[in-house]
Amino acid sequence: MTLESQRIKGSYNPGDVTFLLKRVQIVPTDVATKERLIQSGVAHYSEMISDERRPDARYLRIFEAARAKGVDRIAQEMCGLARRIAQRIAAGTLAPQITLCSLVRAGVPYGVLLQRELRALGVDSCHFGVSIIRDRGLDRNALAFILDRRPTDGVVFVDGWTGKGAIATELQKSWRDITGQGPAELVVLADPSGFATMSGSHDDWLIPSGILGANVSGLISRSILNRDVIGSGDFHGSVAVDHLADIDVSLDFVDQITARMAVYRDNPAPPDPPQDAQALQAQALAAVNAIAEHFDVTNLNRIKPGIAEATRALLRRKPQKVFLRSLDDPDLEALIHLCRTDCVDMIPDEALTGPYRAVTLIEKVA
Repeated sequence: MTLESQRIKGSYNPGDVTFLLKRVQIVPTDVATKERLIQSGVAHYSEMISDERRPDARYLRIFEAARAKGVDRIAQEMCGLARRIAQRIAAGTLAPQITLCSLVRAGVPYGVLLQRELRALGVDSCHFGVSIIRDRGLDRNALAFILDRRPTDGVVFVDGWTGKGAIATELQKSWRDITGQGPAELVVLADPSGFATMSGSHDDWLIPSGILGANVSGLISRSILNRDVIGSGDFHGSVAVDHLADIDVSLDFVDQITARMAVYRDNPAPPDPPQDAQALQAQALAAVNAIAEHFDVTNLNRIKPGIAEATRALLRRKPQKVFLRSLDDPDLEALIHLCRTDCVDMIPDEALTGPYRAVTLIEKVA
């Protein structure tokens, strides 16, 4: 069977993204068992997956309100980022052939939007969805597939946001190991921890896609690297999330934003990374370390900072506590709804959350 025939397709338009992911089927692992296996070191998180939680009606209404509020901001910032990439091509710091590599799966909607806008600007651009896994790195087979076809100095990785910089750090290490070059270009919508090379802002704000999963990311799961289903020559795997197909908003989400982007096409591009990027990184690390010290956390992977990461941890992990900048923050409505539904302790503490508006602490179970 060829890689082409194995690949998952997703629910975007064919021209929007090519997923370099192998369709796999594995028996779901319940959250409690998964948490115990991860924390005990018996299994890596990428070897397992739980059934994706179906959002209730109220949660979907919260998402729709967040989307209505965020459409224009996303459109404006994505236009600015596309213009910045075009400027860098003109300046010779990026190749004329741009290859967007969205990190599955949070980066995919924004890679789709960048791809559409770059093409509107006349840029030679193509877009792939690729896997990166903490402690395992980029999918080497996917990257080899891309670099056989496109120039290395035109590769731009796309993600939705940065949390504490774990994936950004993994990306830089993996990219250097594979290509011998560096640093990797990373563009994100929100970069509160200062790890991206291009970003829409450094705010920890309510990115609507950050509070949903497969049904805003092309109906694919997070990536899987399990030797039982992934061979040495395979792309990393993904499970089709068909049980959420009736509430899939992936294409509608990007189409709605695309319709607004022409309004902002002539807006100025965002500047290069700020000179105080190291200060942003230090602030982020200080907040994570403060929580670790207060609550005797020895494994920083249990700390999930930022609205999106904190919310997703509630959806697919076993949370112990959630720290909030304020219980009155309207952008935390989805997070608070999940906490109250699941009886998770919430601690409002502006000093403890630092540059983030929310942080989830995963319960220690092993």
